[in-house]
Amino acid sequence: MNSWMTHLPILPVVIPMVVGALMLALRDQYRTAGVVVGVISVLAQFCVAVALFGITTGRIPNDYENHIMVYLLGNWRAPFGIVLVADQLSAIMLMLTAILGLCSLLYSTALWDRAGVFFHPLFQFILMGLNGAFLTGDLFNLFVFFEIFLAASYGLALHGSGMARVAAGLHYVTVNLIASFLLLIAISVLYGITGTLNMADLGLRAATLAGDDRRLFEAACAILGVAFLIKAGAWPLNFWLTSAYSAAVAPVAALFAIMSKVGIYALLRIGSLLLPTGAPAAFSGDWMYVIGLATLLFGTLGILSEKNSGRLVGYCIIMSSGTLLTALGMPSVILTGPSLFYMLSSVLVTSTFFYLIELIKRTETFGGNVLAISLEAFSAEDQDKSDYSGTVVGKPIPFALAFLGLAFFICALVIAGMPPFSGFIAKFALLSKALDLSETDAASTTSVWLFVIAMLISGMATVIALGRAGIRMFWSDEQLKPPVLSRREAFPITLLLLLCIGLTVFAGPVMDQLSLTAKQLDDPGAYMKAVLNTRPAFALPHGGTQ
Repeated sequence: MNSWMTHLPILPVVIPMVVGALMLALRDQYRTAGVVVGVISVLAQFCVAVALFGITTGRIPNDYENHIMVYLLGNWRAPFGIVLVADQLSAIMLMLTAILGLCSLLYSTALWDRAGVFFHPLFQFILMGLNGAFLTGDLFNLFVFFEIFLAASYGLALHGSGMARVAAGLHYVTVNLIASFLLLIAISVLYGITGTLNMADLGLRAATLAGDDRRLFEAACAILGVAFLIKAGAWPLNFWLTSAYSAAVAPVAALFAIMSKVGIYALLRIGSLLLPTGAPAAFSGDWMYVIGLATLLFGTLGILSEKNSGRLVGYCIIMSSGTLLTALGMPSVILTGPSLFYMLSSVLVTSTFFYLIELIKRTETFGGNVLAISLEAFSAEDQDKSDYSGTVVGKPIPFALAFLGLAFFICALVIAGMPPFSGFIAKFALLSKALDLSETDAASTTSVWLFVIAMLISGMATVIALGRAGIRMFWSDEQLKPPVLSRREAFPITLLLLLCIGLTVFAGPVMDQLSLTAKQLDDPGAYMKAVLNTRPAFALPHGGTQ
């Protein structure tokens, strides 16, 4: 393999970091150039993610152990130095992040990137933090990357002004600061007990703990788990999510859809490494199952009682988090592959839904009020008219109302898990594997049937809630007016829906690949061996190694 390809794992962090810093220097005087550079940055991140996926799945020939790429920053070997680790799961999450980043960036150029300051650099820093969180191999840098994308998200959550946005944004900031504080406390205690923060090394050292040290280790992991559950939107720690996500501008809310999955990714990653030595209660299947089931029930009740369209999507995200936590809490790896398929489908469709909700509001007679208030708050009338007129930039597309109606219908079917789209395939696979588990493990029969019933009820509730919302949006308003819809806004919606359809058409190969990813997760020894056995790329001048 070419020597330059060994540096691929660092590029998803370096590219948005450099581009974001450049955009801060350029400010808004060169907005068009900033947009072009931003799009190139996201496309480059996607290309790197595809290359990493090819390497980690063995499609690109390489000599990495178990096709797991380990990048030693500063040429210090683990566990003493910082490492970035790319395996199949992290590569998939990187591709998903880049796709959502590209769609949100393109969508924002029609209007929202001009409704406030520093939109583009903050957007790049969110991508930097997300990419780093999926790649990092140690807990402290997981905290660092969490703080990078959260700090940027604080600014973007308030982007566009407005009282409702500011109030919801302050709740979002406060809750996530508390979660970060808990995360830092847990990491400090874990380092004090084990003497390491490297995830692979932590999995090995946990096996040597006993007595008071083990109990303190369990307590630290409990705090760590609470911090991740807050970020995952799990009940009862998700009271902030629906308001914050619905108040954010559409391209930001769409990117937030994957941020809630970072907490689930962290639970899955760390839990898989601690499982061989006895996973602490916070990362064990029993607790994840109970919390996931409660989250799913909370989301179901919320979506039935909610009439605000933006908050409806927030409850859909909560339901998806509950479904994932419940499925991943089941005592078998056979549900992990379908869970990953469900995650891909749900993230794509909920992001699309945020775009749609903002566009559908334009069909209402008062639909332009929020946009006008946001632009006025930033003295838009003093700026160049073409950029700050309060109107969408670009040529309107014909049949806009029919396009929005069809897109809403497809999104509703995918979220509800109705045939023939990817949501149905994901839920059918989850239920099928769960029933298979009940046949091979009699002890899990009750858990399986509770999961099946909860899934069916949540699907029925989603059909009722979204059907009611569709009727209210498209049929009940006598003064419905055709919206002004730019191709820049239609393209991201079309792309994400085509990806959902692609997941449907190629469900077999995708599910096979995700099953292989699940098997790799179920073999933490391969991850530990790859990380701890990777040697520095070159020797020090005196001839030794670090």
